[in-house]
Amino acid sequence: MSIEDFSLDYFSLKGKNAIVTGGNTGLGQTFSLALAKAGANLLIPSIIEDDGSTERLIESEGVIVKSLKTDITGPGAAKSIIDYCIKIFGSVDILVNSAGVLKNSQDVLAFGRSEWDFMLDVNLTAPFELSYEAAKQMIPQKSGKIINICSMFSFLGGQWSPAYAATKHGLVGFTKAYCDELAPYNIQVNGIAPGYYATNLTADTRNDLKANQKVLDHVPANRWGEPVDLMGAVVFLASRASDYINGHILVVDGGYLVR
Repeated sequence: MSIEDFSLDYFSLKGKNAIVTGGNTGLGQTFSLALAKAGANLLIPSIIEDDGSTERLIESEGVIVKSLKTDITGPGAAKSIIDYCIKIFGSVDILVNSAGVLKNSQDVLAFGRSEWDFMLDVNLTAPFELSYEAAKQMIPQKSGKIINICSMFSFLGGQWSPAYAATKHGLVGFTKAYCDELAPYNIQVNGIAPGYYATNLTADTRNDLKANQKVLDHVPANRWGEPVDLMGAVVFLASRASDYINGHILVVDGGYLVR
């Protein structure tokens, strides 16, 4: 393919079918809408039943969206999700492992095995199982995109939540390992690591003048990220434009890690 063949169509996802776990809440909803705007049909598995708002947002983009209320950590859940996507759309072209949980404890001795196991199941084991089942479909079709949603704490220590840091570090390692395994089949496995974003989860920090300023002092862009700042990143990694990018963690943090 010559450089003359390149066009903005390389970023189009028309005709592609995507799964975004937890894609009806928080940043997951942002990823779902971004893919829909680029033309992809969406299957959204979530433990939280959609109130209809996400479906309306996505349907307004002229694509098909299906919601599936499910616990992604349940026995056989990953296979059921992939099988359902194949049933309704005919293929799975894009998998975004977005669902994640965070449990904190300021007392390190209060963060025990039950907290650890729960977060490991959601943040690391479920992405593995979903990617494993998706790979069964992507390998024969010799194409596919797997995008793991990592974190700043994929690179930093995670005070008050050792399992969060451990699972997000692990997700980076898994991303690189699966890149190595699946790249020969024209499957790209990458990650996105968001920085500090203005969402409902960070409202308390942003409303605390001292805590808010502490974050801003560490961000060269001098502002919190907005969900829209992530939309181009997920479309890029899901599209043909990123076919030679593999095993990479795309940090979208306003420069947080350089300071």
